[in-house]
Formats: sequence, C-alpha cells, structure tokens
Amino acid sequence: MTSPAAQETTARLPLGPLAHYEQGILDRIADFKDPRQEWRRIFSEVLGTFFLVLVAAGGGMMGHAFPGVISRTAAVVAPALMVMAIILFMGKISGAHLNPAVSIAFALRRDFPWRRVPAYIVAQLAGATLAALFLHAVINVSASYGANYPAHGYSDMAAFWMELILTMGLVSVILGTASGAQNVGIIGAFGVGGYIALAGLWGSPISGASMNPARTFGPDLVSTTFTGYWVYVAGPLAGAVLAVGIAFVLRGRGGGLSGSGAAQGALYTEVESIGQS
Repeated sequence: MTSPAAQETTARLPLGPLAHYEQGILDRIADFKDPRQEWRRIFSEVLGTFFLVLVAAGGGMMGHAFPGVISRTAAVVAPALMVMAIILFMGKISGAHLNPAVSIAFALRRDFPWRRVPAYIVAQLAGATLAALFLHAVINVSASYGANYPAHGYSDMAAFWMELILTMGLVSVILGTASGAQNVGIIGAFGVGGYIALAGLWGSPISGASMNPARTFGPDLVSTTFTGYWVYVAGPLAGAVLAVGIAFVLRGRGGGLSGSGAAQGALYTEVESIGQS
C-alpha cells in the first residue's frame, strides 16, 4: 500500500515519456521515517557482508589448510561472484553496500541519508567479524590467513595507493550503474562483480585488493593482527571520495530517483529531489 507521502509525490510528477518508469520507482517509495523496515536493511547488510567475507577470507584460510587446492585466480574471482549474487539476491532490500566506503560514497552523492551510515557500517563490521569467527572455528587456522596485508617487500604506502586506485574504480562503477542517467537495475551486479574480479586479478599481489575496510577488519579482529590496517581504511575511503568527485564531473550531483533507489533499496526510500540524476 502506497503511503500518503508517496501519493503526494506521485501527484506532482509531470507527464512525459519517462512518467511510467518514474511511476514504477515511486510506487516503491513510502514514509522514510517509518522504523518498521529498518531492521530488514540492517539484517541484509550483516548477512550480505557475512557471505562476502566468508568467501573472500575463506579462500586464503582454506588455501592454507589445504595447500595447492585454491589458486590465486580462484581466490579473487570467488568474492566477485559472491558480490554479484548478493546484489541480485537482496540488493532491493538494503542496496547491498557490504562496504563502509560504498555507504559513505552514496551519502556523499546525496543518494543515501547520513543518519543511516553509522548503522550500516556497524552491520558490515559485524557481518565480517561473524564470518571470520565461523571460518576460524570450522577450518581451524588463524584468520590472519584470510586478511589483507601489504606484500613482503612493499611499503604500507605502496599498498595504500593500490587500495586507493582500486577502490576509486570500484565505487565509480557502483555509482555509475546506479545513476539516473545510466541506471541498469540489478544488471549492474554484473558490472560490479566483473570489476572486483578484474581488480583482484591484477592488483591483489601488492595489497590483496580488499577495497573494503569491513572485509579486512573481520579477519584482523579475530586474529588480533592489525598490521597495516590503516591502509585498508584510508585507501578505500580516499578512493571512494575521489570516485564521488568523478561522478559529479561526469553526471552532476546525485540525489535523484534512480540513484537513491539503488543506494537504499526498495524499502522506504528517501529521495531528496525528484526527477534529478
């Protein structure tokens, strides 16, 4: 049932060739302040990040337990496939951020409300930690084998720059496929998953191609080994900020229907401005 707020918004929509498309989006928009659905978003972020880290950290940990079984190619492609599946599976619930850098980037683009960012980040960190605890309990090897650290012989700064540039590309793909001018809906999952695989294939030897503070936090916390962790916070966050700047240059400011819908999912979406992209 459409809320009064959504009905009022619908009444203000101008007629035009995109009216039917915009109507479909507005039909999913209801009272943003209704708290009844927020737990679903948070649960979605916990579950999605759990599965992401289960695969991302699990590759390294399983590879240590069973040497030679999992190649580097498999270890970097598996998380990409998992992200793709999660976006298709429940991207409509929470937006499937799974990454503090993505949540902050959407907020900077005005496609996601800042007041929701802290809860999303806590959910992502919790999901990553639960995955690392599960892996440690089942595989019985240190979670440090599933974490990310600068490669031997390379400085923290080298890993930082690698994380920055890789995350800049990742967030650019995410923001681009979510924009009003280029929204491709859930098909964007293939673009995001494809980028993660490509980034990991060439960039993982130096930094591990984490591109995600939560993905590294879980294994580090469980193993109590935070060597170079600042790299995996500062690099992705700096890359996300640069990606937001690139998005502004390419497409102008955010805050439109499509970007907000992609960032927040379909449950009680808040839109700052209608008809803008």
